[in-house]
Amino acid sequence: MHFSIPETEVRSDENGSTYVAYNIHVNGVLHCRVRYSQLLGLHEQIKKEYGHNVVPAFPPKKIFTLTPAEVDQRREQLEKYMQAVRQDPILGSSEMFNSFLRKAQQETQQIPTEEVQLEIYLFNGQKVKVNILTSDQTEDVLEAVASKLDLPDELVGYFSLFLVQERGDGGCTYVRKLQEFELPYVSITSLHSPDYRIVLRKSYWDTAYDSDVMDDRVGLNLLYAQTVSDVERGWILVNKEQHRQLKSLQEKGSKKEFIRLAQTLKYYGYIKFDPCITDFPEKGCHVIVGAGNNELNFHVKLPSDQMKEGSFKVTRMRCWRVTSSAIMMSICLQSMVDELMVKKSGGSIKKQMQKKRLNGSFQRSDSQQAVKSPPLLDSPDPSREQVVKLSTKLSSVSLRGLSSSNSASDISGNDFHGNYAFEGIGDDDL
Repeated sequence: MHFSIPETEVRSDENGSTYVAYNIHVNGVLHCRVRYSQLLGLHEQIKKEYGHNVVPAFPPKKIFTLTPAEVDQRREQLEKYMQAVRQDPILGSSEMFNSFLRKAQQETQQIPTEEVQLEIYLFNGQKVKVNILTSDQTEDVLEAVASKLDLPDELVGYFSLFLVQERGDGGCTYVRKLQEFELPYVSITSLHSPDYRIVLRKSYWDTAYDSDVMDDRVGLNLLYAQTVSDVERGWILVNKEQHRQLKSLQEKGSKKEFIRLAQTLKYYGYIKFDPCITDFPEKGCHVIVGAGNNELNFHVKLPSDQMKEGSFKVTRMRCWRVTSSAIMMSICLQSMVDELMVKKSGGSIKKQMQKKRLNGSFQRSDSQQAVKSPPLLDSPDPSREQVVKLSTKLSSVSLRGLSSSNSASDISGNDFHGNYAFEGIGDDDL
């Protein structure tokens, strides 16, 4: 997650006095506005809890009113401070830091704490309505949804809440995975648009975890609904014969067999992003990017209308740099790396959930609702083009979104500049 403070505002408090507000953005989106004194208070709390040697440097107080140049300098210093805290494995995941961001988000949007009903969407079109508080964090909402669906405790960590934007063509854009430092109701309400919704989706990449999920009835239904949806929207590549087999299994209600067949198909478990324009292998090429199987996959349409395909393996990436619409790509890459590191250390999602339960993180209520089966598959796209392999020895790429928006609340943005280095890190380094 990338923290930035790209701008400041001069605002007035309830007494009419003016002050400088620092706009904290998370992954390119405004999260909250805070005063210097609020961040100083957080800093003092962190120092008291974790010691002087742990916390990064904080910009000092000034006796006199700051000049515009000094305000901008402080803005840069505060940005570096927030980035340093977030990147620290202890401070960045601390409840102190996360609760500060949640409270600041709620205060910025001026949404009082009260009981509300929030709709969470499933991939079969069903909506799960949960009664929550506006101040409930992401984990609380996820737990409420799991309870409503009767999803077992040990499987909750296999799923996450994602913010998506519905498109006019019937598709959707994945904006981001909701984080522990935000309030889902506040996040969705502050967008002021019916095009955005929160969906429940599996949050892991290793298909070996599918077996754990499929052992439970509700988990199986959720994974099945997502798989059907991914096939219908063309995210999973199927030919006519494979489609016939999938449809036959679906009509028989053979959900496990349906998923197992889908697992053998190309791009199973991938997330696809909106079309972009790339500068590789030629400038002005249209490209569809997908994330999955520990890679970024590219389908590039050349000016000659020839289709080419390439991929960047996450185990070969040394670094990446993203802005705006590529934020979700970065989140996917980081989660792949995190999952690989957990697996290498002998951990698993189930072990992480067991540890959380032992620490008393989860409180479950009685189940109220189960998942219904999704509709039948539509016919495959007969016009799907064949593609040829593109060399995987790609060194850099820049992507620019096809669409742009002048709206200040537009989350998707329209620019992505990516730099990738492949030398020096092998699969064994993760």
